[in-house]
Amino acid sequence: MNVTKVNLETVCGITSKLPENDKMEVAFAGKSNVGKSSLINALMNRKSYARTSQQPGKTQTINFYNINDALYFVDLPGYGYAKISKEMKVKWGKMIENYLKKTKQLRILFLLVDIRHEPGQNDVDMYNWSVNYGYNPIIIATKSDKISKGQLLKHTTMIRKKLNCIEGTPIIPFSALNKSGRDEIWEYIEDMMEFYQSEK
Repeated sequence: MNVTKVNLETVCGITSKLPENDKMEVAFAGKSNVGKSSLINALMNRKSYARTSQQPGKTQTINFYNINDALYFVDLPGYGYAKISKEMKVKWGKMIENYLKKTKQLRILFLLVDIRHEPGQNDVDMYNWSVNYGYNPIIIATKSDKISKGQLLKHTTMIRKKLNCIEGTPIIPFSALNKSGRDEIWEYIEDMMEFYQSEK
């Protein structure tokens, strides 16, 4: 998709009411500093529209980006950041849970994991949680430029095994540096947009 228009339309905090959107939503989940903002910027073809930070735990709200007046990108709070209070972790968890339970327009949930490392317990919990709510997350294995091409299969297999992915679940290696994986991710989004339109 040629992204010509982007608007951060809604920002939801812990006590905010979720918007009742009338367009398809694509959500992005992942632990703090896994590269969510970098991925969203790459898909929007913007350098820094979604705020990136070296400091984990920066996204503390649910951010709704209106893309071309055609769909929404939903940036969920990063999880698993050690330096926030347990109380705040619980609140962020409830925000994500509330969104997954109440949204009517979510059609794709991307779960981001760092390709270099075995997914942590937080990632496993997030995956299982999503499946529990009826979603089958597509896995984005970020920072793929940090390993050699020869290691890609080994690392994606490791991720698949650790998450105990549903059979046939796509795992897409992605690099914010060289944008590899970007077109493949957009293909999934565009295919779902066509299906979503046919549902109406």
